[in-house]
Amino acid sequence: MKAARFHGRGDIRIDDLPEPHPGPGQVQIAVEWCGICGTDLHEYLDGPIFAPTPDAPHPLTGGAMPITLGHEFSGVVAELGSGVTGLREGDRVVVEPYDVCGHCVACKAGRYNICRSLGFIGLDGDQGGFAEKAVVDQRWVHPIGNLTTEQGALIEPLSVGYHAAKLSGLREGETAAVFGSGPIGLVTAAALRAIGAGQVIVVEPAAARKAKAPGAGAHTVLDPSEVDVGEAIRDLTGGAGADVTFECAGIDAVLASAIASTKPGGTCVNVSIWGHPATLDVNSLVLSEISLIGSLAYANRHPDTIRLVQDGVVDVEQFITGRIALDDIVDRGFRELIDHKETNVKILVHP
Repeated sequence: MKAARFHGRGDIRIDDLPEPHPGPGQVQIAVEWCGICGTDLHEYLDGPIFAPTPDAPHPLTGGAMPITLGHEFSGVVAELGSGVTGLREGDRVVVEPYDVCGHCVACKAGRYNICRSLGFIGLDGDQGGFAEKAVVDQRWVHPIGNLTTEQGALIEPLSVGYHAAKLSGLREGETAAVFGSGPIGLVTAAALRAIGAGQVIVVEPAAARKAKAPGAGAHTVLDPSEVDVGEAIRDLTGGAGADVTFECAGIDAVLASAIASTKPGGTCVNVSIWGHPATLDVNSLVLSEISLIGSLAYANRHPDTIRLVQDGVVDVEQFITGRIALDDIVDRGFRELIDHKETNVKILVHP
């Protein structure tokens, strides 16, 4: 079978690999669509970051570069391993792309997304969504019923936004401000609207990305090059500031602005993965007793996220800006997102 594998910085190749078959308790997925994630782009441009290297293979999978990429994927069940129940060949499914140890403190507490040995399918070994077939444990396979597999490929990124929104403690009717209107900012805004935020404010300077924010759920869009964002958000909230804010850009100035826009005693959630150590004035937290928390991926969120799309609460198809074949993944996928990031949200790859 064909698979797109990461061999090193700037080096993704379409390789021929043996087709994997499921062992006991496993499921083989015939991949139909897989989204290109910002994490994939970071690996391509600056990696290896999460990708394990031959001198430091992943502790759970034993995988090392070259690895098969792709973790935002959906498809149909093609083969069932022994002992698998509740699934049939032909079922449309999405994959929650984890490899976890199951016995660390986090795993025992049900917070497997912060497992001390955490790995992601598509970043830690031979299995990934940029391949014709993938084998995963049944635990990570979620049926999507009447959803299309194109919609299914957006469940993973939407789960990231949904997890961050729920982790924030937002109560129905409260105000949320999302800083950054890239793919993760947009799905976070959509999730916030879905769980009952009374007002969703998106902060973004790029014209193309600003234009996408209202469709995702933003009531108001602020351009930081045109207004003092903190003052504007206080004006929109009767002088209080946002109840919760979300940093979705990984930029020092944006984090500072998010904190400055949070009401005293409120919560700022960092959703982005940073490419550098952040510089932060900690007194900005202390003097207003603002809680700064990190949000990583998701845990136990896929079923609820799937229902949001099935019930029509969130329209994920609006985020699809391209559909390409696996052979075009570098030129029409990775390079397109790198060179034209402001006009793209999610490019889907069909193996």
